[in-house]
Amino acid sequence: MPKEKPELSDAMRAKMSGKTPVKNPINGTRFTIAISSAKGGVGKSTFATNLALALKQVGCKVGLLDADIYGPSIPKMFGINEKPKSDGQKLEPIVKYDIQCMSIGFLTDQQTPMIWRGPMVTSAIKTFTQKVNWKDLDFIIVDMPPGTGDTQLTFSQEIKMDGAIIVSTPQEVALLDVKRGIKMFDKLGVKILGLIDNMSYFTGDDGKKYKIFGEGGVKKTADEFKKEFLGEIPINSEIGKTGDNGKPIVESNPNHEISKIYLEFANKIKSTYL
Repeated sequence: MPKEKPELSDAMRAKMSGKTPVKNPINGTRFTIAISSAKGGVGKSTFATNLALALKQVGCKVGLLDADIYGPSIPKMFGINEKPKSDGQKLEPIVKYDIQCMSIGFLTDQQTPMIWRGPMVTSAIKTFTQKVNWKDLDFIIVDMPPGTGDTQLTFSQEIKMDGAIIVSTPQEVALLDVKRGIKMFDKLGVKILGLIDNMSYFTGDDGKKYKIFGEGGVKKTADEFKKEFLGEIPINSEIGKTGDNGKPIVESNPNHEISKIYLEFANKIKSTYL
């Protein structure tokens, strides 16, 4: 039997024909910023949720798109248990803490595994970027999945992204994947706004900083690839507790030392784009 021909994306067809792929903006948004790392478990979702809330705190209209189809985190971290409404053509984002949100986790039971092949993932991503009624957003923050696969390619090749922030922990095993992610974005022409050193240290009862995952690796990687080093976020038990409770730390305690770090990031992004 003849083999089935693989489905080609619009970007791939354009590339094969010698044309420059047309990247479509997400309707209803001014700027799209991806929070990414080719490594899993480094705190992308925590960073994405708190950055979105910090941008809201500094006066921006913000959306949050959970692009992790296999492991959505936004429903839990924002405490959302409802399903989005639809008019048959478009989905309405769910608004929580004045943030417009969308996630595959809103459409399925949280414990249901998404046993999908690549084309289904790509279709879901296109639905969330083209068929959600995002309204008058200054920024949409995209919480990307780990890896360098279908989701990253769809966003990079077909959707107008204004920048990506790379999140990593300092240890070498994480940075190996991060370097692959940086090279992927560079190859696909996505601007990297900078690197974040997450879970960089914790402060003990004795007041000393303990860098249990190593020291300086993220900054060294930023220097190696000539990217901006945006700063460190320490380990703090309140970050995990507030995320698990569905009200991230920037929303639950905006005066916390960690919240102030996110507010600095938000002000920098706002001044860059607005």
